[in-house]
Amino acid sequence: MILRLTDSLQKQADGFLKMKPVSVMDKQFTPVSGTKHDYMSQAPYFWYDSTKPNGLPYMRKDGVRNPEIYKITDRTYLGNLENATRGLSLAWYITGDEKYAAKSADLLKTWFLNENTKMNPHLEYGQAIPGINTGRGIGLIETVALTGIADAASLLLGSKSWSETDHATLKKWYAQFLSWMLTSKNGNDEHAAKNNHGTWYYAQVISFSLFTGDMSKARQLAEESKARLDSQLTKEGKQPLELERTNALGYTMNLRGWFTVARLAEKTGVHLWNYQTSKATNLRTALDWLMPYALGEKKWEYQQINKYNKNEIYPLLLQASSAFKDEKYLTVAKELNAGNTNVITDLLYGK
Repeated sequence: MILRLTDSLQKQADGFLKMKPVSVMDKQFTPVSGTKHDYMSQAPYFWYDSTKPNGLPYMRKDGVRNPEIYKITDRTYLGNLENATRGLSLAWYITGDEKYAAKSADLLKTWFLNENTKMNPHLEYGQAIPGINTGRGIGLIETVALTGIADAASLLLGSKSWSETDHATLKKWYAQFLSWMLTSKNGNDEHAAKNNHGTWYYAQVISFSLFTGDMSKARQLAEESKARLDSQLTKEGKQPLELERTNALGYTMNLRGWFTVARLAEKTGVHLWNYQTSKATNLRTALDWLMPYALGEKKWEYQQINKYNKNEIYPLLLQASSAFKDEKYLTVAKELNAGNTNVITDLLYGK
């Protein structure tokens, strides 16, 4: 099993060896700040309004993604960077082949360290709405990729291609970004978000606190996240704020955010896996409520305007088997994923 996964991982990593380094400087647009070093993106669910002069301000169509957003490449490239560095760094960690570390390090240095190509450590211009604003706190949902990138960089420690100085410089970048998240208007807006945006905010700030060595801050934020979890779940384990969306089944995968928070919180000594909310519910209750719908065993009674991929629940099942010490989740995961290979997911959470 491990040998097969390692072979598959190497094949993926070999593909990433051909990837051109990406940068915020590659985009064809410039934020209002006047520098391409600032990350920018456009709100995905807002569209040109033909009833208004010049189509402004844009109008909202929840769940309907505007293809205009792909004209600004920062979001796509950051996601590509996460996928590539995770695969390459893990391939180096397992095989010891320096070519994978060298490529991952090159990609990281281009995005974060090199003066001519690096991203400034803030997100003032994420998910802007044309005609309304130049950026919003909601844009921080896009930097979830930074959590995986931090893990990828940590795996490189000990390689010839990623020095202690490189790592210290990257940690400084993350510390600056974390400070911005904790003190800026956009960061505070996202911190206050009651839905999945609030969940992923906690996943990021706890992750970045751990990465930069601030255990006290990580523990404080992990404890604080309990109140957000309490506010999001009903006694049955439903997530009302996600069920209001036009792609409600997809949005209930907010649980993926909570599983991430729970894994990170463990490192601080805070236990969220079995934490009981004021309604006597927990993450396991929420997963058990969601499972039959996600697997197609029960009819979904809320909106889902786009096709749902039931494999999205696969990583949660693997983690649940370990976290809740119940093999039933692993059994369902194996049935769901029969014949398929989720290489990194299986290496990280599989048995």
